[in-house]
Amino acid sequence: MTDFDTRRLAFGDALRRLRLAAGLSGKQLAQQAGWTPSKVSRVETAKQSVSDADVVTYCRLTDAADDVVAELRQELREIRIEAASWKRQLRTGNRARQEYSQQLESGAERIRLFEIALIPGLLQTAEYARHVFEVVADLHQSPRDVTESVERRMSRQSVLFSPRTKVEILCSEAALRHPIAPPQVMVAQLDRLLALAGMSTMRLAIVPLDAQLTAVPLHGFVIIDDLALVETVNTEMTITEAEELARFHRLFDALSAASLEDAAARSLLQRLIAHYAAADQP
Repeated sequence: MTDFDTRRLAFGDALRRLRLAAGLSGKQLAQQAGWTPSKVSRVETAKQSVSDADVVTYCRLTDAADDVVAELRQELREIRIEAASWKRQLRTGNRARQEYSQQLESGAERIRLFEIALIPGLLQTAEYARHVFEVVADLHQSPRDVTESVERRMSRQSVLFSPRTKVEILCSEAALRHPIAPPQVMVAQLDRLLALAGMSTMRLAIVPLDAQLTAVPLHGFVIIDDLALVETVNTEMTITEAEELARFHRLFDALSAASLEDAAARSLLQRLIAHYAAADQP
């Protein structure tokens, strides 16, 4: 058992002790909270992830002191940060993380994605994705399950053809200019973007380098229905608060207003394809 697992078990046990001190059975707390009895058992044995709202409910129903409430909520925040770290997420390689993304995306009604440094995963060719996963494995010193990760990433892209999911993707021109792969791979990748740009089930736009922006993007992000994900070098943040989600939507709208679509986007892609094609010549 890892230190992280021990920490989660200790957190669940702290909630159990609160319940017992209040003289409540698991069934009684579940009834008052509007939960199933099995949820109480799973939470207290660390078999289910706990939300901040769950902790607040536990504390309210058990009349926990304010300092206890604050301590438990802070501990939960630290546990969730540790759980989201790339060191933990990629401990078995990148395949599992790709499967998690597919779970989120496959049932989504709306996806809004902005990428600042790489071609977005949903648009990548298999060869481009292979180079990305090799770079990721090197950075995080994680298992190199590159082939399996590429397969899962390609499988994720079925959402682009789903009529029930509205997909909007903004890509910085800088992401197109970073040659993370050899020129011939970049040519094929940008050619794929040309093909995708005309699809009716998704929207693809490019934020040009010379665009005047009314909001400054400091990182890429994706909004999937009522959550947003932000990747940093060591962790991944999940945002679900309505006020924070609204901020991400405002940023996306501002970037969208400065982006190129249709003929203008295709023209930029064709120029970049010519650039990489020339670089591929002996």
